[in-house]
Amino acid sequence: MDLLDTLTAKGLRGEVPTREEALAVLATTDDELLDVVAAAGKVRRRWFGRRVKLNYLVNLKSGLCPEDCSYCSQRLGSKAEILKYTWLKPDQAADAARAGVAGGAKRVCLVASGRGPTDRDIDRVTDTMAAIKEADPEVEICVCLGLLSDNQAERLKAAGADAYNHNLNTSEGTYGDIATTHTYADRVDTVQKAHGAGLSACSGLIAGMGESDEDLVDVVFALRELGSDSVPVNFLIPFEGTPLAKEWNLTPQRCLRILAMVRFVNPDTEVRIAGGREVHLRTMQPLGLHIANSIFLGDYLTSEGQAGQADLDMIKDAGFEVEGAGEATLPRHRADIAEAAQAGGSCGTAASACGSGGGCGPCGGHAHAAAPAAEATISESSEGDDELRSDLVKVRRRGAGTELAPNA
Repeated sequence: MDLLDTLTAKGLRGEVPTREEALAVLATTDDELLDVVAAAGKVRRRWFGRRVKLNYLVNLKSGLCPEDCSYCSQRLGSKAEILKYTWLKPDQAADAARAGVAGGAKRVCLVASGRGPTDRDIDRVTDTMAAIKEADPEVEICVCLGLLSDNQAERLKAAGADAYNHNLNTSEGTYGDIATTHTYADRVDTVQKAHGAGLSACSGLIAGMGESDEDLVDVVFALRELGSDSVPVNFLIPFEGTPLAKEWNLTPQRCLRILAMVRFVNPDTEVRIAGGREVHLRTMQPLGLHIANSIFLGDYLTSEGQAGQADLDMIKDAGFEVEGAGEATLPRHRADIAEAAQAGGSCGTAASACGSGGGCGPCGGHAHAAAPAAEATISESSEGDDELRSDLVKVRRRGAGTELAPNA
């Protein structure tokens, strides 16, 4: 039985591949790409059918972050010309969330830049969640506020939060190369705090920062071990004014291989195509839907994304359907595990022991990208063509924190 037959069989049974098999997916050739997508698609359909979950980002506080994450446009010392504003009022955030829900979003992700929330910040977010839930009691709310202190996750859970996002971003071995103001262990600790409080964990990665195949496999297996319920896969948007501005390492083919590897390692977990989808997958975005079962709708945190209606049209044209508010995202056995772990208030290390994670966007670094398809004309090579590539990164100038309507 060849590699893809083995991976498909394991995925259909909900089993995890070996590290060697995961690495082999990333090493496949372009001639094999459609076979890789088809194999991952069988696994995706086994657990999630043809449903696509829509998520919507609301950037509650933009820019001015004291952390030095190299990939982030909101980082300390960033010269990226992004929107900068302090906390949105609850009614402003609720208005922004309403646009996403009206566009079909099932989950609203409330994100704020910074190292971590103060107790006053938790109060602000509590008021914001109340305003959103008053308008739509059924909407899921995921919160992304950075590193959590003791009892903060419990407060968020009690206030109505459903999930907490905190990405691992890259492997433990290379984490010190992209951030020095906090550690990989700090991130793991926050994911565990969130899960221990009964919040569903959303935690993912960023690809394209110059990491090796081994780094990608390491972080995806670490997320599996943490039991992340949702794994957002971000593709680096190299903002001018950040240390990684010249890191154009991705092609659409590479992105699809990464998504497939994540799906094989997490066969029954929500896999979300997150920041950078429009920039790096470009016209091959519909193929990504055959692997992932979740995307963001409209704009991201600090960059513009594809128009919301274009997202909806793409889903329909590709033969998929938007997941309804009354439909469970996770397979029943995963939901049972997550609920049992949350009720117990603890998180084991094995994927079968809990459902934890964290991840709406990479530390608030990317917002929904709305670059028109006509602008997606960059070279597929991983070097050069910086003048063309720079046109793909569109800073968000609409939606939350502005006087303009969002593009949801």
